[in-house]
Amino acid sequence: MSSVLEINDLHVKVASRDILRGVSLTMHSGEVHVIMGPNGSGKSTLAHALTGRPGYEITKGSVKLDGTELLNLPPDERARLGLMLALQQPLEVRGVRPVELLVAAGANPVGIKERIREEAELVDLRPELLDRFVNVDLSGGERKRAEMVQLGILRPKFAVLDEIDSGLDVDALGAVARRLQLATTQWSCGVLAITHFRRLLQELTPDVIHVMSEGRIVTSGGPELAETLERDGYEPFRSLSD
Repeated sequence: MSSVLEINDLHVKVASRDILRGVSLTMHSGEVHVIMGPNGSGKSTLAHALTGRPGYEITKGSVKLDGTELLNLPPDERARLGLMLALQQPLEVRGVRPVELLVAAGANPVGIKERIREEAELVDLRPELLDRFVNVDLSGGERKRAEMVQLGILRPKFAVLDEIDSGLDVDALGAVARRLQLATTQWSCGVLAITHFRRLLQELTPDVIHVMSEGRIVTSGGPELAETLERDGYEPFRSLSD
C-alpha cells in the first residue's frame, strides 16, 4: 500500500529564532527526495522538527503521514507510524544492545539476531560489532552502517537522513547509499536525504532535489540540479529566499 508524507507551510523556531519559514513538500513511497543548501539554511532543523525533537517549536504548518497529523504526537508515536531519523552523529547508548533497542522500537523478536546479521552483511559491517552496546567503540563509518542495519530491521515508511554521508569514506558511503537504494524497492521506503555533497547521489538516485535557503525551499528539480549546484554553488539561489 502506497504511503504519503505531506509537509505543508512548516514554520519552526529554535531558541526564539525563526529557522524554518514555510517549508512544503510531498513525497510518496519509494521516492528519494534530497535536500541541499548552505550551512544554516534549516536542513537539520527540518529533520528534527519532523521527528519531534524537543526544543523545536512549531509555530505554523502541518506534517501528515498517510493523513495522520504528526505534529501533535510524541517522537515514539511518530516512529511507530513509520517515520525514522538517521542522525548526523549517531549517539552511544551504553547498557543497551542493538537487539534490545530494535525490539523496544517494535521489531519482531523472532529470528531477529539472524536478520541483524543479514543486514550487517548488506552494508559490509562485521556482525560482531552489533553485539556491543549501541554505537560504543564504533567508528563514525561503522555507526552509519549500524543505522542502516536498524533501517533494514524496522523498515520504516519514510527515512529522514540528516547528512548520512558526513564523515564517511568512499567504501562506507557506497555501502550506505546502496542499502538505501535497495530499500526504495525492497519495501518502497521513501527517503528524504539531507546532504551537502553530490557524491551521495552517485549511488542513491534522487527523484527530486530541493534547494533550501534561509529556511525555505527555493527551487526543486531533477538529478541535473546537483550538477548545477556543484558548478555554480548556492549563491544564485540565495536571492530566491527573500
